[in-house]
Amino acid sequence: MTRKKLKSSQLRTLACTIAALSLIYWFAHQRGILPFVYLLPPITCPADATLHTPPQTFLNANQSILDILPKNFDRSKTSILIEKSNHRLTLYYDQKPIKSYSVVFGDPQGDKRREGDRKTPEGILRIQDKYPHPDWSKFLWLDYPNAQSQCKHQRSKQRGEIPAFSAIGGEVGIHGVPIGQDALIETRTNWTLGCPALKNKDIDEIYNIVQVGAIVEILP
Repeated sequence: MTRKKLKSSQLRTLACTIAALSLIYWFAHQRGILPFVYLLPPITCPADATLHTPPQTFLNANQSILDILPKNFDRSKTSILIEKSNHRLTLYYDQKPIKSYSVVFGDPQGDKRREGDRKTPEGILRIQDKYPHPDWSKFLWLDYPNAQSQCKHQRSKQRGEIPAFSAIGGEVGIHGVPIGQDALIETRTNWTLGCPALKNKDIDEIYNIVQVGAIVEILP
């Protein structure tokens, strides 16, 4: 059997399986054995925690972070707050805001619910890895989807806000811009697929200060 015929046969088998399972589910529902999804108990998710108090304005934008931090600073005391509505990322040290940076997104309105919606997840996340990026200088990889993100995703499916077979997505991180494209940040052009993006000099500065495991709080 050729590869093409084999693939066609596999697709037919998959389609028949899906149709059969759908028929079984419908029959079970008609007999009162299984409820439809919308009749299941509603999924409830805890409210997003808040850990940082946002600054009143952009802080120390023209000052080197090393001139602000203590000489022998402790990286475990650093954290990040991102305010989507203000296009502002603020670095915190020991729970105090010390420097702010301009940041852009994909679609800045609303919380991320599924793959491909270009939205940035809201809530409490952590940096799970950090590494140089060939196109955007540096990448601070966030732990999306975490348990809270998974809960919101499933709740949105149950409410019919997103398609039932939607994937939750991933690979969300804080990164820079293509070389020579700082204007994307200066003009607040939301060009990414959902990742927060900074000027390269800014992501380079933050990259050298924060560590894997650092908290990143993202607000609407």
